Amino acid sequence: NPVFDIILPVIRNKYTWIPLYIGLILFLYLKYHKKGLWITLFLLVSVGIADPVSAKIIKPGIERPRPCHKNNSITPRQLEGWPCGSGYSFVSSHASNHFAIATTLGLILFTFSPWILYGGWLWAGLISLGQVYIGVHYPLDIFFGAFLGICIGLLLSKVFMKFITLEHA
Repeated sequence: NPVFDIILPVIRNKYTWIPLYIGLILFLYLKYHKKGLWITLFLLVSVGIADPVSAKIIKPGIERPRPCHKNNSITPRQLEGWPCGSGYSFVSSHASNHFAIATTLGLILFTFSPWILYGGWLWAGLISLGQVYIGVHYPLDIFFGAFLGICIGLLLSKVFMKFITLEHA
């Protein structure tokens, strides 16, 4: 699809989201002050856990080749102009990282707005879909990466809420 050929690679590009991350940090600080910095720290910790677990533990343990690797028996279309990636495919670190961020933030702020969680999952899902679309991941890589990220987010949000209480403004 020519529209997806343009949109999905941009959505899955890490640099696309830098303004969102900066805006989120500013919002959290302005709204919650010191507690906003704690939320930011927990979001960083969520990626600090999700990324090495997916990239350094699970991927080398499973050793599933990416769908775009030439020696793979099933070679789906890979979108031109995007590198295949040198590592293994299972699980998607993009999915685990972004679902960890979305779940951690969404559950911490759930009582203020459940849509933060649902919108975050939609955002993480679109980024993950981009990974499948350009040919660097299988759908199950995304599914289990999302599952890993959600589990990490659940754990970290529980720890956060055990020690820090946010008040409604």
